[in-house]
Amino acid sequence: MARKRANGEGSIRKRADGNWEARYTADGKRHSIYGRTQSEVRKKLAEVTITIDHGDYIEDSGLTLGQWMKMWHRDFLGNVKLGTADSYEMQMRVHILPTLGEIKLSALRTPMIQRLYNRKLEEGLSPKSIKNMHGCLHKALDIAVRIGYLYKNPSSNCILPRIEMTEIHPLDTPELSKLLTALKGSEHEALIVTAIFTGLRSGELIGLTWDCVDLENGLIRVTKQLVQPRRKGEVYRFQSLKNNKPRTITPAPFVIQLLKRHKAEQAANRLKAGPAWNDGGFPNLVFTEPNGKHLRQWTVCRTLQQILEDNGLEKHRFHDLRHTYVVNSIRAGDDVKTIQMNAGHYSSAFTMDRYAHVTTTMQRESANRMQAFYEAL
Repeated sequence: MARKRANGEGSIRKRADGNWEARYTADGKRHSIYGRTQSEVRKKLAEVTITIDHGDYIEDSGLTLGQWMKMWHRDFLGNVKLGTADSYEMQMRVHILPTLGEIKLSALRTPMIQRLYNRKLEEGLSPKSIKNMHGCLHKALDIAVRIGYLYKNPSSNCILPRIEMTEIHPLDTPELSKLLTALKGSEHEALIVTAIFTGLRSGELIGLTWDCVDLENGLIRVTKQLVQPRRKGEVYRFQSLKNNKPRTITPAPFVIQLLKRHKAEQAANRLKAGPAWNDGGFPNLVFTEPNGKHLRQWTVCRTLQQILEDNGLEKHRFHDLRHTYVVNSIRAGDDVKTIQMNAGHYSSAFTMDRYAHVTTTMQRESANRMQAFYEAL
């Protein structure tokens, strides 16, 4: 009596055209594998049989990773921000698809992905950039699993390089005092002072509009950012915030007074410019070029660098003004939750972790004050 084949067990035969074919059964269906030689087909059949034995058989979609990721980017990103979708496209185009794009989706394995990450690290890509690349690939493969193109996500078991927290460089008190003196009455005073004492990110600052500034009640609503183009031919555009959570902050009264003066000066400049005033499609911005056009992030960074250099101050990034705000808020005794909300951090735990060295110093100072109090008893 002939033995009945087990599920997945196949047969191999030579076809009339000279190629070889292996037939097997899975999920109650007949399937075929083709190859130029018997050994090639036998190897492919063995791989399929192992897959079936493990219970993770899924019929091959026939797509390469590149074809699938382009489909994923086109059809499955309806719930993400435009900037996030742009970032994914860059990760695909620059980092992932040049190496893995031609590999069959069904043939993609963890070691292939791990080798890509390792090589990128060796080439000088930062651990944070590799994490971003992994995030893009992992999300695309997760959707492939959910719709049945893959049984499991081969990127899930990859080991990512450790991300070391970069050291922050806020302005110390003497530097800050000297900078504020240099800014007094200058055309950049409102922009840079607002940055120092609100902690707004550069994109949030240049995207701030007057309808979000309540001068009467002393409030600023941070609802959007102005982001720069990623590719040639694109233009600046408004985009939702980094963590997608609008926030309302209450700056110190002197900041509101400064913004009131700035608004009056801007109105006078606009009247003086007449037809030459050009908002460039972004009306009602708080901070602009002298002709009304929106500021660019590299422009405000360069402006700060020039002011620091002209006044003999140490070089700082524009983002260091944000660090300066958070550090001074901590030193002023603000509670961590308030600082987190004002700065727009995604959690108070992140705030504590990012500025741990500041809170440690303050705890030591508190202990010294308590020691002095005890000794005075």
